[in-house]
Amino acid sequence: MLSRKICLLGGSGFVGTHLCAGLARSGHRITVLTRSVERAKHLRVLPAVRLAACNVHDEAQLAAAMNGHDTVINLVGILNESGRNGAGFRQAHSDLARKVVTACHAQRIDRLLHMSGLHADADRGPSHYLRSKGEAERIVREESGPDLRWTIFQPSVIFGSGDSFINRFAELLRLIPLWMPLAKPDSRLAPVWIEDVVAAMQTALADDDTSGESYQLCGPEVFTLREIVCFIRDELHLRRAIVGLPDPVSRLQAAIMDFVPGKPFSTDNYRSLSVDSVCTVNGFARLGIQPHAMQAIVPRYLGLEGGRSRYALFRRRARR
Repeated sequence: MLSRKICLLGGSGFVGTHLCAGLARSGHRITVLTRSVERAKHLRVLPAVRLAACNVHDEAQLAAAMNGHDTVINLVGILNESGRNGAGFRQAHSDLARKVVTACHAQRIDRLLHMSGLHADADRGPSHYLRSKGEAERIVREESGPDLRWTIFQPSVIFGSGDSFINRFAELLRLIPLWMPLAKPDSRLAPVWIEDVVAAMQTALADDDTSGESYQLCGPEVFTLREIVCFIRDELHLRRAIVGLPDPVSRLQAAIMDFVPGKPFSTDNYRSLSVDSVCTVNGFARLGIQPHAMQAIVPRYLGLEGGRSRYALFRRRARR
């Protein structure tokens, strides 16, 4: 694989940390742009990674920081905003996407990998998250032009060591006694392992035929949110009742959580969950990758074998 000089936005987060490690192992040189170098200091153990202080929303700073690179990877994304009108989502997703494309043109960078979300839709997305992600995709497709070769990735919910999905539910289950109220329990998801996502992005870097393509990335199985939370509970050997909330109560819970610091759940999250996070096209198959099952990976980083809970999961699925 040709060694690249990669400028990475969003490199200090969960996905970025795993991607940096994968890229470094493949011999690439990576510059991680971050507003806080201190926040990204865990990446310093990778000799191929350089940290650069940069406000990526400042167009001049962004263009200057991207100078000298041949590839840009944009992983920046948020699941919630401080307000409720979508402005924060637009700034993080669509506004930044336009600035990245503009800076790529200015610096004559010819390769762009862009992280989106499954079923992002600028026109029909039910949430600010999905609409702003769809707007960002549209900008990448329409404004890149012939000189900027782009590839878009659309993953379902991503799990893996250090994630904020499995680990957040695990933390809540440990804290909440007796029973856990669960909004949108019947929402369907196809959880995808972070290392499979990294493999997809590395494959795209090595294959020019992936330029101008979008790849939906899903794990090999589909679960309801209730099934996933029950699986986590059983892996932790906890006795908790998982109580699925009816839709009006789920909506009310989300509205209340809008005002809880940190927004563990929000109205926008509720709206996003109204669309099943399930692939319609197998992007991994198109890339020649066989994704890994959630049940095989999660016990490793929860620190438990959990064989009993895996059999219980299969029994619950067989009864559906």
